[in-house]
Amino acid sequence: MPGALDGLKILDLSRILAGPTCTQLLGDLGAEVVKIENPGTGGDDTRSWGPPFAPGAGGAPSDLSAYFMAANRNKLSVAADIATPEGQALVLALAAEADVVIENFKPGGLNRYGLDAETLLSRFPRLVYCSISGFGQTGPNAAKPGYDLMAQGFGGIMSLTGDPDGQPMKVGVGIADVMCGMYACVGILAALRHRDATGQGQHIDVALVDTQIAWLINEGVNYLTSGQLPERRGNGHPNIVPYQVFATLDGHVIVAVGNDGQFRRFCGVLGAGDLPDDPRFATNPARLENREALLALIAPMLAARRSARIVAELEQAGVPVGPVQTLDQVFASDQVAAREMAITMPRDDVEGGEVRLIGNPLHLSRTPVSYRRAPPRFGQDTDSVLSRVKPKA
Repeated sequence: MPGALDGLKILDLSRILAGPTCTQLLGDLGAEVVKIENPGTGGDDTRSWGPPFAPGAGGAPSDLSAYFMAANRNKLSVAADIATPEGQALVLALAAEADVVIENFKPGGLNRYGLDAETLLSRFPRLVYCSISGFGQTGPNAAKPGYDLMAQGFGGIMSLTGDPDGQPMKVGVGIADVMCGMYACVGILAALRHRDATGQGQHIDVALVDTQIAWLINEGVNYLTSGQLPERRGNGHPNIVPYQVFATLDGHVIVAVGNDGQFRRFCGVLGAGDLPDDPRFATNPARLENREALLALIAPMLAARRSARIVAELEQAGVPVGPVQTLDQVFASDQVAAREMAITMPRDDVEGGEVRLIGNPLHLSRTPVSYRRAPPRFGQDTDSVLSRVKPKA
């Protein structure tokens, strides 16, 4: 079946995670993605970010680290050094036939090579050119490098994450990079729609810090509304109680009571049917005000029960509840199998003949995502791409 973005050509000058996340998503939707990798560094930095690596056919580590494979399927890898005239000519030739160029160099970093947005848009006015950087193309911090951890720190999410008495804590994965890549993808699709309607390309400027601030969501607006700095609450929720992880007799469960009706049913399961009639706990605002008193009452009740019993009883009562799963449990679940969130892709040059990856969560009824190309070895498609373009200085 055709992909939603069949026929689109993406020239990918990005590396690490934010840009590759964006271009992998575009590739999954059917676009052709040509990834330029620097031969002087052995390609994308993340190729060496392991172990683990997919073992080669003989068992030796390959350049397919798990980190690289997480964001680089459905791409052609071309080895080219943009610091050389030959590399610049190749990129210009590819840009001439591309719909989108995406890059994550420091602002101004591509000017010396004639591959910056202003230059390429003047030559190819229908081009959509997306720049990803740490702080954006403008502002006092524009020249500073940007990494996920720094974005999480500068953008405030670390001040909200972690135990109340512990140190500020980052999210366990590179979420600032991933969300930046997703915002970039949305911007690219919007710019393509405008280009198709008007013939005009444009420059998209997206920053890790900006997007990280954007997904502060309710906590950010809580501060802007109240002027009060939010507290770190571990797994607790700033606006709903009880809504957090609780210890059980044999592990942990998540309880997410979203309204007063659910709270009454929750208390009924615990055998504490009097609590909803207590003025301290009758409404969510009251429960917020008396958070610690409520938790002191219900936490011991949950700690005396086994996780499976709590989940079964609260599900039966219509109260949101769930387990805290480890990754082996996640990927072994029937739900993951049904939703095809764990996939394999063939590669003859790795041990076992295939690599295991996380699936794309988009389910489009007429233009489904597709998995056409396993994450590439460095430069594997250089010759085939060169054979179809004619670089010009």
